[in-house]
Order: sequence, then structure tokens, then C-alpha cells
Amino acid sequence: MQLPKPIKVSPIVDENPIFENGKEDQPLSPMSRLFHEPESNLYIVVMIGFKSKINPDFVKANLGHSLLKHHRFSSLQVEDEKIKGGLKWVPTKVNLDNHVIVPNLEPKSIDSADKFVEDYVSNLSKTGIKMSKQPMWDLHLLNIKTSDAESVAVLRVHHSLGDGTSLVSLFLSCTRKVSNPEELPSNSIPPTSKEGDSRSYGVKGFWPYFFFKYFWFVFSLFYNTLVDAVMVIATILMFVKDSETPLKGIVGKASGPRRIVHRSLSLDDFKFVKNAMNTVRNKREQHMLFLFIYLYIIRRTINDAVVAVTQAGLSRYLNRKYGELLLVNKGASERNNNLPKNIRLRAAIMKDLRSSSEVQELADIVKNGYKTKSGNKIGFVIFPFSIALRDDPLDYLREAKARMDRKKASLEAEFSYLLSQYTVKFGIKGLTIHFVSYANKMTFILSVDDDLIPDPHQLRDDLEESLHLMKNAVIARGLTKSNASDYKY
Repeated sequence: MQLPKPIKVSPIVDENPIFENGKEDQPLSPMSRLFHEPESNLYIVVMIGFKSKINPDFVKANLGHSLLKHHRFSSLQVEDEKIKGGLKWVPTKVNLDNHVIVPNLEPKSIDSADKFVEDYVSNLSKTGIKMSKQPMWDLHLLNIKTSDAESVAVLRVHHSLGDGTSLVSLFLSCTRKVSNPEELPSNSIPPTSKEGDSRSYGVKGFWPYFFFKYFWFVFSLFYNTLVDAVMVIATILMFVKDSETPLKGIVGKASGPRRIVHRSLSLDDFKFVKNAMNTVRNKREQHMLFLFIYLYIIRRTINDAVVAVTQAGLSRYLNRKYGELLLVNKGASERNNNLPKNIRLRAAIMKDLRSSSEVQELADIVKNGYKTKSGNKIGFVIFPFSIALRDDPLDYLREAKARMDRKKASLEAEFSYLLSQYTVKFGIKGLTIHFVSYANKMTFILSVDDDLIPDPHQLRDDLEESLHLMKNAVIARGLTKSNASDYKY
């Protein structure tokens, strides 16, 4: 990694940020330095839609006493003379005119506002922010009406400043409720009930059951972690590789420009499908003590449905791509399709490793600054997708649920977090998928390498169609209730 030479910087005059541990000139953590490596030089791009036009002056006036209270947003990253190859945070005076960019747009001359915003964000991926010149973030305000919003803000933040969880907490501290402009939004997580689990097994209070349950849990946790740790190391050393597919980039080749597309669907549809999976598994496995124990410990979540939809969508997309490559379309059924057999396609599923006690309350952030141990505290799980076409869409759910249960009973994410501070690089991949739930909507965002995946809109449509097929299969079989309020997740 090429480091900048030591430079002199101006101290902060106006913003008065609060530093972690009360110290200035703090060194960057190993994880933050990792995101400056050439293969791991990542930016977080956040697109925010508004119901009204954006007032740039109002935004700038509020950033000074909100976002800039976090020292990482008002500090340069320069070479640390005390640590060989190290970097440190050095506070500087922030000129918001260099960070808040308001392009002069002519809406009448723009044929498609959605395409314009998509191209604008793609162009941002072609440039970076020099860490020795200014804090590594900028905010682009686009006063243009799209199909989703009256205006759009695009926040670009270098990953060394923090991960998604810390940045979302900080961002929410800059907002207020519409119903009460003086009140902060609530970030409390309602407690989840385990009542359904204990009732279904009918073994409450039977001590041999609980003894065996926890013994088996500890044994499974140790065994699964050991196996997963070996697979992580084997992957790093290139002993285990993924199959060559249209989604796989070339090792060592720099990533091309990124294109980001998204689609918002009903969150109730994901709950609906997830609840059907619970019904199917309970009917088939309620007589098996081993699976009872396993499901008692591993709680059912909506993430299982998300993984199933992703797996199905990727299978549909790859079947089409292989048909185009072979110039022969063999079909799109379980027996007749274009997919090669035994495709190994794995994903790195990121996991936030903070406990709930580590998430700082929003009011405390506003009052005292961001004191929580911020930055990057994430690990990853190597998840093997089953790439195949299924005549029964619910087969994707069964496979995803089984593999997710197995991965949840492991400390692979914790192991990868420790390992990544020394050896692992978060390489920029050909495809990154994010799922975000908000306001009863589930939005999935695809970030693709433009050179590798030239048709991200088709992949987006395949993911949406996969969810609809699963939902229709559930309705046709009457596997679950139609009332979304009955769902637990």
C-alpha cells in the first residue's frame, strides 16, 4: 500500500468533534487500514429519496452540529510516523462546500430521471477521494424527480470511516420525526418472544432434554466452527475455488465501474414466504428430537427467505446466460436446463458483530457525540449457494433454511473478523447484493461490475420473479395464513 507523506493540517476550529477515548491523533484500526489496500479500497454509497426538494443551505447548516460531531468525518487520514505502515486520524477544519456537491441540473433536458441518477452514481465509482486532502466523504444533492422521490441525495463514504451499522446509527442521529421535528427517531428493537418454540416441543422443565440440548449445541458449535475455519483458510490460500461462471471476475484484475440498481418489494411478501417455511418444516420434522433441539436453538428469521430468493434468482439468471453462451436453449425446468452440474458459487455474507449493548442511543449521540466503538466490526460467512432450477419453488426455501441453520451454529464470522485484521482482503467482487427493510418495504440493491455484468436489470427482475413464484406456490398450497400480523421474525 502506498502511503502519503506526512503533512501539516489545520486544526478544527468550529466543529469540536468528540473523539473515541477522548484522544486525538488516534491510529487507524487494522480493519480501517485494510480498506485502503488496492484490492479492498471500498466506498459505501447511500441513496436517499425525499418527498420534497432539498434545500442545500439547510443541509449544510445542520451538518455542522450533527455529522461533523463524529471525528472521522472531520479528520484526515495521514501517515503515522510512530507506526511503520500505519495511518492516523488528524483533525482538520472542514469546508462543507468541498463535501456538499449540488450539480446544476436541467430536468427538462433529461429524458429519464431514473437513468440519470443511475448513471450519476455509476460515475462516482470511477473516482475516489484523496485522504490527505479532505475527510473521505461527500454528499451529492440531486434536485430531480424520479419514479420514487421528488429529489435524491447520494452519500459516498469511504469504508475506513465505518461499517453499515455505525454509519446508520450516526445518520439516524441527524434526522427527526415528521410528527415532531424536535424528536429523534426510535432505534429500539422490540423483544422477541420464544413462547412458540417452548410450547411446540412440550418438554419444558425436563432437565435431561435441556442437558442434552446444550451439550449438543456446544459440540455442534465447536465442530462447525472448526470446519468453517478450515474452509476460510483453504479459500484464502486458493485451495478451494469457485466455478468459472458469468458472475465470477478475474483474480487480480481491477474492478471496472460499478452500476447500482434497486427494486422495492413488499416486506409482507417476504414474511409470508418465510412463515410458510416454518409450517413445512414443523409438519415434516416435529417427530425428530435432534431437529427439535437444533431448531430450538436456531431461531427462524426472515433472512432465510431472503437467501432463498437470492439463490433462486441467481439460478434463473445463470440458466439464461449459459443458454446465450451455448447458443442452445435446453429449457428452464429441473430436468431440462442450461446449467452445468455441480456449480460451486459461494457468497461472503457479512455479519455485524456488535452486541445490542454496543449500539449507542441516538439521543446520546446528539448530546455527547459518537462515543461508541465505531469503525468496522464485521465478519463474514462463506455461504455456498445451490445453483439449480427447481420445479417446486419452495425447494429453494428448504435448502436455504437448512444451510442457514448450519451457518448460524458456528463462530465463522468471529473467526473471519480476527483473521481479516491480518491477512484477509475484502476484494471488490463482480456482484454485491444488499437487502434493506424500511417502512414495510424490502429493497434489494445490486452493485455490479459494469464490465462483468452488463445486464443488472435482468438479474433484478429475476430476483423479483423468484419471490413471486414462491409466494404463488404458498398460496396455491394454503400453507400459511394470509394475515401478515401473525408473522414472527
